[in-house]
Amino acid sequence: MDKYGLIGYPLGHSMSPLIHNKLFALSGIEDFSYELIEIAPEKLAESGDMLRELRGFNITIPHKTAIIPMADRLGESAERYNSVNCISNDNGVMTGYNTDCDGFLRSAELLPLGGKVLLVGCGGVGRMIAIEAALHGAELTIAVLPDAVKTAQIVMAEILSKCGNAAVKICLVNEIEGKFDLLVNATPVGMYPKVDACPVSDEVIENCLSFFDVIYNPIETLLMKKARALGKTAVGGAAMLVYQAVKAHEIWYGGEFSTEDISAVIKDVEDEVEKMNRGN
Repeated sequence: MDKYGLIGYPLGHSMSPLIHNKLFALSGIEDFSYELIEIAPEKLAESGDMLRELRGFNITIPHKTAIIPMADRLGESAERYNSVNCISNDNGVMTGYNTDCDGFLRSAELLPLGGKVLLVGCGGVGRMIAIEAALHGAELTIAVLPDAVKTAQIVMAEILSKCGNAAVKICLVNEIEGKFDLLVNATPVGMYPKVDACPVSDEVIENCLSFFDVIYNPIETLLMKKARALGKTAVGGAAMLVYQAVKAHEIWYGGEFSTEDISAVIKDVEDEVEKMNRGN
């Protein structure tokens, strides 16, 4: 039996088993297990033998960087972001990948990522989105709170080192000006249970054509509700969550999935989130 899992600490409630079990089922794979494996940071280095017993595994906080020395090879995306969230074990050779970027790009493929992009927040996943937007030729504005300006400056320098002709600037969230083709919220503002919060003002929303929110709980954030009420396109984080898992299955065993199958898994995730929030 091939063993798979998710490592992190703490893990709490995770959508990963639901998503991966459904993807294995769609592939007709029955002889497998997918488990949540909590590993404290100080225990990661001594967990190598246990992890090498797995055919593949996903990695979440706080191990996405710390796992890198345990990999034998890194894929191009993992090298680009110095972050690994997926490992494939092929006959004892551990290769690290970053499928977060695939999840974002596939779920946002119909959005104008190469246009005027307003990115709110730039930590973690926001850093990846900032770099991908720049690589797609975006005219990028990174909006942050005052205590995150230094982080934004580091991300900006990293973008310019990877893409020297990138158009990127930084502003404070309360000083956003102008019109944008796409707004990406990469902050936790609006996440359950604080669902009445919105990362930007109504005026900013009116000045943006389309929206992507990395939050998947709730499935429709206040930002998305306000955008849709104005007839604008808004995509939530559940699709990104599923697509990064889809990429893992493509890596692990060459899995192939139809658009309809992936849409059904996204709907299952959204239904589970709503069920969880109702306390059922």
